Amino acid sequence: MTSAVRPTVVIVGRPNVGKSTLFNRITRQRRSIVGDEPGITRDRISGEAEHDGKHFELIDTGGIVVRDEDYIPSQILAQAQVALKEADHVLLVVDGRSEITSSDRDLAGMLRKIGRPISLVVNKADTGAKDSLAYDFYSLAIKDVFPVSSEHGLGIQELLDHVTESFPVVPEAPEVRGIKVAIIGRPNVGKSTLLNALTGEERAIVSPIAGTTRDAVDETIERNGETFVFVDTAGIRRKGKTKLMAEKLSVVMARRHIRLADIVVVVMDASEGFVGLDATIAGYAHEGGRPVILVINKWDLTSDVNKKIFEQDVRDRLKFLEYAPLVFMSAAKKTGINDLLNLIVKVNESAFHRVTTGELNRFVETLHFEERRILYITQASIRPPSFIVFTDKAGDLHFSHERYLTNQLRKRFGFEGTPIHIKIRGRTPKRERKALK
Repeated sequence: MTSAVRPTVVIVGRPNVGKSTLFNRITRQRRSIVGDEPGITRDRISGEAEHDGKHFELIDTGGIVVRDEDYIPSQILAQAQVALKEADHVLLVVDGRSEITSSDRDLAGMLRKIGRPISLVVNKADTGAKDSLAYDFYSLAIKDVFPVSSEHGLGIQELLDHVTESFPVVPEAPEVRGIKVAIIGRPNVGKSTLLNALTGEERAIVSPIAGTTRDAVDETIERNGETFVFVDTAGIRRKGKTKLMAEKLSVVMARRHIRLADIVVVVMDASEGFVGLDATIAGYAHEGGRPVILVINKWDLTSDVNKKIFEQDVRDRLKFLEYAPLVFMSAAKKTGINDLLNLIVKVNESAFHRVTTGELNRFVETLHFEERRILYITQASIRPPSFIVFTDKAGDLHFSHERYLTNQLRKRFGFEGTPIHIKIRGRTPKRERKALK
């Protein structure tokens, strides 16, 4: 085996042959975006898979056109080649409903040269004549051919029996539980560059072309005893302007990763200044109740801009994120990386911080409200920190009073970077209590 820990299986094929559907079928999750539009997957997407007690890593690559020298296709090929170097088995996926193409032949020829075990997966073979469909593909000179339907699960059992035949039966690896950080922002603000700077390798495709990342790409790193799981999501556009299916799906998937994250890093482009879409995207994180860190990227391109003025402009436009710390950095030049990592650790600790009832009772004595009297406060939960405030009157607090209470909680107990939720429980007047009896 070439893999140090567990076997690796890599899925390759030209665009729109069903690689991502096969990936989702084998991993039993919707990790890759699937659809009828070709070229949806661009980066390497990995997931854990299991078959009859044999665990392995499955990698889905972008659609490959071997002889296409355009920037994005050539980068997809480069990403696939990185994965193929570590492969224990390669799945070449072709479309069983169409004729063999020159791209299929070029790719088969390239794969035969790498010296890895290869299986030819004839996908979309879900008609009654599926077996006869496979015979035409023997001309690709790959011995092991498997007709399957990734969409309906046909032939997958036989394929996995063959692929995992020499794989060891090992206990499932424990899930890595680090701080899960979703990197979000509009297209081309430097999210993938930031991921590469954090991991120290070319993990995500980086280009000057807006919208290069379509799937979410994740990577686990360890620094100073802390484990971080970074998820680089696709650039979020306004829904009214996302005409392509892949972009619409990317918005849905990005928002899903926000919900699953421990921390959300909102990346903005200093060279372009603050735009309205930045506020919309930041609002997604705030609405999800996730701790937020604001990153002003490409600061090295703005030597004539005053940092305090820029920050004040961001603060004025994102008043709902007054709790979010802000860091200036250049992902391309790898400046500010340690500041961001330290901030992530600090903000994560804030989200998990719990205040004792005794501390909160002493805190209540320092508060001054004219509208009503606060009797006591308890902390109901963490992530985000949520408090139940018992008062002498029923009804919600005035928004200015709730803001004052939130600010005082932050001043006394910290909670940097995380939203605070407050629920009011008022004492019902005696007259109303009698009427209810």
